[in-house]
Amino acid sequence: MSGALPQPARYAVYFAPPPDSALGRFGSAILGYDAESGADMVQRVPAGIDAERFRALTTHPRVYGFHATLKAPFRLAPQVSEATLLAAFASFAAKRRRFQLAPLALRAVGRQPGAGAFIALAEREPAPALAALERATVEAFEPFRAALTEAEYKKRRPDKLTGQQRAYLDRYGYPYVFEEFRFHMTLTNRVPEAEVESVVAGLATLYEEVVPSVPVVVDQLVLFKQEQAMRENGEPARFRVIARQDFEQVVAV
Repeated sequence: MSGALPQPARYAVYFAPPPDSALGRFGSAILGYDAESGADMVQRVPAGIDAERFRALTTHPRVYGFHATLKAPFRLAPQVSEATLLAAFASFAAKRRRFQLAPLALRAVGRQPGAGAFIALAEREPAPALAALERATVEAFEPFRAALTEAEYKKRRPDKLTGQQRAYLDRYGYPYVFEEFRFHMTLTNRVPEAEVESVVAGLATLYEEVVPSVPVVVDQLVLFKQEQAMRENGEPARFRVIARQDFEQVVAV
């Protein structure tokens, strides 16, 4: 490895189902990685797709673990410690109220003509309680976030964003917040257009086999951490769960 200085850790606030739940087991098995333990898993591969090919199609979400983003990955601001973040996270999450989402569905998201799409589990219809949770999470943890570096900013391709998305990138370090937010639990990289339908169908079959078609309970938040940007072998370092915090046991109305 080169003598480049290690990059600071990054943190993210996610929705991630309990690892022993049907949804949690499904997501980790599809990615071949359990972010709770930090261990590789035997990857479940949809029928009709070569195992090596599917491994290659899931490299990016495997880095982040199975989740839905609420506060996108960020480095800590100067003078903010991990202990301070952990305490604020526990306090914030403990004050939320639990709610339910309608059963999720496999979707091709972020579709671009000729460029394919990502495959993810997504909401069937927007849930106001989820939108409120996302807004509160983004705002609550903004004071803990370091400003984006120039490289991080350029990585978001601001020239390709709408005016509103770019304004959010400038303000919150992430363009897809508030009305731009779309709940999704990513399962693949961008899949070439010719493979999208077969991958969606294959994953939907596996999903229906192991995850009951019941509402998804949102009753905790999860704090993830990426120790550094790269591993010794040059591969991206993976995010791991460092804290889970249950909500108040009161149902949101």
